[in-house]
Amino acid sequence: MTRTTSLLIRARMLLWASLFLISACSNQIGENSPLSSDNESASSEVMKSSGSQQNRTLEPYTLKFVYIGSPQKDEEEVEAAMNTYLIDKINAKIDLMPIDWGPWDDKINLMVASREKIDLLFTAQWNKHAVNVSKGAFLEIDELLEQYGQGILQSLDPIFLAGAKIDGKNYAVPTNKELAAQGGIVYRSDIAEELGIDMSKMKKMEDLDAVYQIILDKKPGMTPLYMKMGETFNSHYVGNFDALGDTSIPGIILKDGESTKVVPAYEVDRYVDTLRITRQFFQKGYINKDAATNQTMNNDALKSGDVFSITSALKPGKDEELAIQTGLIGKLAQLPLNEKTIATSETAGSMLAISSTSQDPARAMMFINLLHTDSYLNNLLNYGIEGKHYTKVNENMIMPTEHTQLYNPGSNWMFGNQFLNYVWDSEDPDKWNHFKEFNQNAKLSPGLGFVFDGDAVRAEVAAVVNVNRQYQTALETGSVDIDKVLPEYTERLRAAGIEKIVAEKQAQFDQFLANK
Repeated sequence: MTRTTSLLIRARMLLWASLFLISACSNQIGENSPLSSDNESASSEVMKSSGSQQNRTLEPYTLKFVYIGSPQKDEEEVEAAMNTYLIDKINAKIDLMPIDWGPWDDKINLMVASREKIDLLFTAQWNKHAVNVSKGAFLEIDELLEQYGQGILQSLDPIFLAGAKIDGKNYAVPTNKELAAQGGIVYRSDIAEELGIDMSKMKKMEDLDAVYQIILDKKPGMTPLYMKMGETFNSHYVGNFDALGDTSIPGIILKDGESTKVVPAYEVDRYVDTLRITRQFFQKGYINKDAATNQTMNNDALKSGDVFSITSALKPGKDEELAIQTGLIGKLAQLPLNEKTIATSETAGSMLAISSTSQDPARAMMFINLLHTDSYLNNLLNYGIEGKHYTKVNENMIMPTEHTQLYNPGSNWMFGNQFLNYVWDSEDPDKWNHFKEFNQNAKLSPGLGFVFDGDAVRAEVAAVVNVNRQYQTALETGSVDIDKVLPEYTERLRAAGIEKIVAEKQAQFDQFLANK
């Protein structure tokens, strides 16, 4: 048995042991949890000590940090405050490099291909993580974690790292956040109340037809449902589709099902039925007509005041978070449309990787470790400067100011340890305990812990990605005739090699299940 195989099997054993405890014991928070004040204090003291020791021996360095998000007006001011703090901690400065969702894929692909010198990148199972690992874009980080990430290892549930491994190795550090996932819509609760719509009666996508017709009739100029690329009812978070790794690589199972047969999406009844319902919604005028091409973020669409609902991944307080970001406090609510699940897309759904072009990987890991252990730095990155972008109500709760919108990235789920985050005064003060409860009684995907290695079909994956760019968004937003375009799309996918990809994914998945 090779060392790699041994590590992989041990990781899988750890993963499934952890999952057994989750399902059997309701995922209780233990003494090493990020919710434990003793542990947080201990980690903080370790970092204070190690930070001052490291600072005496390290050369100055600037970390380039690339992540998804809209550039903030006060970004330079917050960056300067972070630099003052980081120089004292690890003798480093930070160069924040947010990229909007629209151009994200193209810009990251260019950075990876050109070997641009950067240090930290946001990555995720659903955002070509496995593909970029196969390209050599990210460093393997297990030794770096042991040397410079002890705060991460102490506070992060082992299931996250075990579930994020590729061939037994970690290539990114998961965010410490909720484990379960659910999808549905976030909608204007004030409009629903004004029009007498009882949203509690809406249990599935089809039920929304009557709601959207009322919006269309009684609120001229308001879009009942805003959609864009990747934000549809066929997204993995609403459809509960498990891509067994990167969602850009075809071949899925259902997270809330029992079958382990990998099939193309076009062979899944749920996927095709959802395409048809979405098409009906589009034809009735419920969906924005430019859904296939528009790159406006969901948050910005809501902020305009002209949108009733958006599709969204859900978690406790997601509606309240969006309300803060959009200025619609007290006017948003969320409606789940599927079953809670736990899949690899959650354990590896939000991570920070260290670029293989980094000139100081150790310093990059020190920074990630601080985001997992240092409350001040974590909240500075997420909320900006106290007294300007927010004021404190108490130690853990904050309230907005007139300058909040100058720095409010809404990216908490990307950065380090969410359990260190402040809670807005418009949110439930017990939010983090609700996160713990949210993880209970979630359905475990049959594919949990498996990540497909696409190396053997790299050419076919590239060809399929190109086909998807031409067809997928138009189909999934209902913008084109399903009966005409879906057969054409399917034919093009087959010509690109989708059947070879699915067969390879099935073979690897079968081996994973046999080893489990």
